Amino acid sequence: MSTSSSTMPRPGTARSALQHRHFRVLFIGASLSNVGTWMQNFMLPAYLDLRTGSATFVGLLIFAQLGPMLFGSVPAGVLADRVNRTHLILGMQASMMAMSVVMGGLARWHAPVWTIFAAQLAIGIANTVQAPAFNASLPTLVPREDIGGAVSLNSAMINGSRIAGPSLAAFLGWVGVDLWQLFIINAATYAFVMIPLAKNHLPSVKGFNTAKGWRALTTGVGLARQRRVLLVLLRSMFIFSVVSLPYIGLFPSVARLNLGLAADSGSYKILYIVWGLGAFLGALSVGTVFSGASRPVLIRWSFQLFAVFLLLFAITGNFNIALPVAFMLGAVYFLLATAMMTELQHNLTDGERASIMPLWFMSFGGSIPIGNLVGGPIMDAVGARWVLAVGAIAASLNGALSDLGRLNDDDFLDGEPTSIPETGPSRLH
Repeated sequence: MSTSSSTMPRPGTARSALQHRHFRVLFIGASLSNVGTWMQNFMLPAYLDLRTGSATFVGLLIFAQLGPMLFGSVPAGVLADRVNRTHLILGMQASMMAMSVVMGGLARWHAPVWTIFAAQLAIGIANTVQAPAFNASLPTLVPREDIGGAVSLNSAMINGSRIAGPSLAAFLGWVGVDLWQLFIINAATYAFVMIPLAKNHLPSVKGFNTAKGWRALTTGVGLARQRRVLLVLLRSMFIFSVVSLPYIGLFPSVARLNLGLAADSGSYKILYIVWGLGAFLGALSVGTVFSGASRPVLIRWSFQLFAVFLLLFAITGNFNIALPVAFMLGAVYFLLATAMMTELQHNLTDGERASIMPLWFMSFGGSIPIGNLVGGPIMDAVGARWVLAVGAIAASLNGALSDLGRLNDDDFLDGEPTSIPETGPSRLH
């Protein structure tokens, strides 16, 4: 008697990606580790906002964390093609673990603010160095047809951690754990990735980037120019990150200025968790509910919906109204980011990823601090509403001008725009 094909997960879905053991083990480890990361990512900006009362300082902190991606991602991608990726990642994970311990000590003794920036900068540099190697390798742990499910799972994991991390931080604070001790706990969670990675090395992939000297730094740019879908995705994500996403890094300041919520209040934590829950479900939907959708269409409409909910989030001053709006804003935000990331991955061969992924980090994570540096002082001067409203208008225009449906078939790797089932994850620590 033959086994019914209905019992097998459909290719391209999250269930199908989880059938692959090496991917599954690292995914679970990264999920647990990211809970610790998001405890720290949630508490540190709130701690600084409470100490300084300044959105400008919070923006500078986010720049210290993510700014290195803007300047160092391309050299890190070249490095990923030159060295053993597993050893590189383990070394950087150990560095981030050590600096999280240092951060705990600084918070314990209420060290000067500049020392907090320095420790955060060190963590940001280590993350930048390891990110291209990790993100270029993990998609090779699943067949090409399961990349969509793997990317969706990874994005859902990151946003699930945004819920679990702050929730765990709130619980631990309730039972008497101090802020500095949360940073020490985060340091311990790096082991959830380091141990399975040490036991099961990432596969070796021959890199696309074989250029020497300074030319090695421009290989990804040349590829993006040749394959227009890559250029459009990178350009639209850069604009989106700089103009439309400052509210993320400045979330404590937005809540304080628009809703009158202190960063250490229970209401603020609920608002952030609700937003994170939306982001988690939005990311997961790409590999489940929308697994059969056309990604170009999904991306186009997600831009417009994001603009609507960001504008609503900008103008509301009522906490009860802000909760459902924040949920939808988070959902559409990471539905869009996950769909764009999936489309990017589907238009790359395994050997090309280490050359292109650094450009993605620059356009996404690396460019967000620019918006924070600009948006923070503006919020301090005129309030948060204008910053968010401009971001909403920009998102709508960005979506209209970056429509992948207008590209020719030969602008895509496989000669045509892809939908999700016709075809990994990233480690964002």
